[in-house]
Amino acid sequence: MKLLHVDSSVLGGNSVSRQLTAEIVADWRNAHPNTSVEYLDLAVDTPNHFSADALGIKVGVQAEPTEAQRRENEVSERLVTQFLAADVIVVGAPLYNFTVPTQLKAWIDRLAQAGRTFKYTDKGPVGLAGGKTVIVASTRGGLYSTSEGGQAMEHQESYLKVIFGFFGITDVRFVRAEGIGMGDAAKAAALSAARAAIAVATAGKAANQDQAALAA
Repeated sequence: MKLLHVDSSVLGGNSVSRQLTAEIVADWRNAHPNTSVEYLDLAVDTPNHFSADALGIKVGVQAEPTEAQRRENEVSERLVTQFLAADVIVVGAPLYNFTVPTQLKAWIDRLAQAGRTFKYTDKGPVGLAGGKTVIVASTRGGLYSTSEGGQAMEHQESYLKVIFGFFGITDVRFVRAEGIGMGDAAKAAALSAARAAIAVATAGKAANQDQAALAA
């Protein structure tokens, strides 16, 4: 089994989402010892924001791609190939300004490729990356899950559910630590709740585990 570990926080060693993704990966490997891990740090290896050059080769408007288009296409192909090769993806997704970090959004923009992670049909879009398990370490300074107003303000977990679902991934598990900016007691309670969620998220099978075992 292949696991892709993705971090996106810019806070380095002070990041709660990085702490949680590390614990998720460690617990997953304890429960599934034959798992190999590849690591992607989007705060260090950040793809450029999506641009006309990144789209250029995909739309095939011109006969010869420019050097910039080739370079951006290489980045997109590297990232989508890495993503598609993984059975399990662990994503660190802190809440920045009510949504995900721009680094994480830039990565997702590179994954969203027609013919690779989705396709359009006469009945609408169809995801092509199904059979994967995604575990998201969701961190928030405030409380958003406990009220309708808070839920309306967050475009982090809701966005990730939609985009991974668009790719055809139905097994998306969230490990949430919220209220971490509301004092030491609130942070301790949030981490305790998150660790209980980690135990549940990592104990179960991966979405494609049975099929992978048969193939092996």
